[in-house]
Amino acid sequence: MGANVILKARMDELGLNQNELAERLNDALAVITGRPGCIGDRTIRNLLNGTSRRPIGRTCAALERVFGCPVEELGFGAPRSTHHPQEDAMRRRTFLTSATGAATSPLVATRRAVGMSDVDRAAAALRALVESDDRQGGHAALEKDALAGRDGVLGLQSRNASERVRRALFALAAEYAAIAAWSCVDMRQLGQAQTYLNESTAYAGLSQDAPTLMRVWVTQSLLATQRQAWTEALAAAQVAHASAAARRDPFFASLGRVRVALAHSSLADGRSALRSLGVAQEMLAKSTDLERPRWAAFYGSAELDHLGAIIYSRSRRYAQAEAFAHRSVARTPPSFRRNRALATAQLALAQLRQGEIDQATATAATVFTIMGGDPLPGRMRSLIGDFHRDLFTLAPSTTYARDWADRMRTEWS
Repeated sequence: MGANVILKARMDELGLNQNELAERLNDALAVITGRPGCIGDRTIRNLLNGTSRRPIGRTCAALERVFGCPVEELGFGAPRSTHHPQEDAMRRRTFLTSATGAATSPLVATRRAVGMSDVDRAAAALRALVESDDRQGGHAALEKDALAGRDGVLGLQSRNASERVRRALFALAAEYAAIAAWSCVDMRQLGQAQTYLNESTAYAGLSQDAPTLMRVWVTQSLLATQRQAWTEALAAAQVAHASAAARRDPFFASLGRVRVALAHSSLADGRSALRSLGVAQEMLAKSTDLERPRWAAFYGSAELDHLGAIIYSRSRRYAQAEAFAHRSVARTPPSFRRNRALATAQLALAQLRQGEIDQATATAATVFTIMGGDPLPGRMRSLIGDFHRDLFTLAPSTTYARDWADRMRTEWS
């Protein structure tokens, strides 16, 4: 006699613990018999540890209803009175479901429960979208794919699922909606981005997942900054920094704190901004290698240096901004092409504002090389536009400015 590893695997697939399985079995018995079931912890333990290899008839019926398969497929032997040929499993399953009133149509009878394998597949598709964003930035196809992913995981909510699986699906819906929002931020479609982000916030709350909630508030802060709603950006950043994810993990604490620093710099509070930046650096140094959501992979020492360059630039400390941007460009992995191009644009701006016209124009030109001919996202176009305007304000008649203007016409066309 040994543990029933098949049943345990099926429970894990549906995200059920022992108490939840007992509740689901009792609910099934109430439908089958018309009376509440009385299955408790002891029964579940016996089913799992191998003590019960041939459960009684009503327990078998409840197991088949919950898992949608014959008890033989759960590692049990059926009572002889209810034994059925293996080849008739689907027909019997359909009859059982219809006879107990669980289905109103033939399609529902064959609809299986949603499990963690469904969550894993949806998460894999989500990772592919995050990687696309890392390479290219926001674009219309990314927004469309993110919305299709959101609709897909929400559609799974209509099927039978455990509480754990439902929360995971809501977390994925929040992340898909956040990608759509982020794509619109990158494309400078800020009104649409806010609509998607409001959806993401609602789904994140339903998920009760701390990192997902953290992501929502970080994105809220970034979107408010793009809208130039400075006090709103600070408030959202402070919520992110006070979140459960930030309290538990120095990595997320650093991410929240640097958003606070950026918000202070937008409000021209340079002292508070630099103090918060220092805290963000300290917290990131304390973080350890843990498994975190794929969306968080963008953040690390390279991105912190990139954001530090922005903070120093807003404080008009351009030499420090240049140093931070240099480090960011050197540290950013090639797979994060969009972020590397953004840091390069910040580097060019810092050089230009120190009067290094020739070096600045050469640096700015590499943004197009990094992006490999892909269209620049709206946020990056805005930065390049800032560089172009400042260049022709500082040195409109130089050879460097004329060469840059020729490059701009070529790239923009």
